[in-house]
Amino acid sequence: MAIKRFEDVIGWQKSQDYAVNVYGLFSSSKDFAFKDQICRAVVSISNNMAEGFDRSSNADFTRFLYIALASCSEVKSMLYLAEKLKYIKREQRDDLLKQGDEISSIIRGLIKSMKIKE
Repeated sequence: MAIKRFEDVIGWQKSQDYAVNVYGLFSSSKDFAFKDQICRAVVSISNNMAEGFDRSSNADFTRFLYIALASCSEVKSMLYLAEKLKYIKREQRDDLLKQGDEISSIIRGLIKSMKIKE
């Protein structure tokens, strides 16, 4: 059965949860530039998945999935920095990295399935 709405894409659902977790963790951060950057990147994951889903071709969807994947990598990179800057604890970083790795794997799977359909 084909997915009809982006809201039904598991990767989109999980990336929304990821955004909520990242926002919650950095909500009281006084480093506004850092907080803005990581929050923009984490929101970009689900937004690009949604935007690409409603494009006219599998190639367009795939392009947006690559952007979502890159945003996920950006978030993960910033989590390493956040721990080094002592904004978060190592355990918090590791939990969010695990969540990001799961989302990256899902996105890679979607990309692979789109290439099969081309």
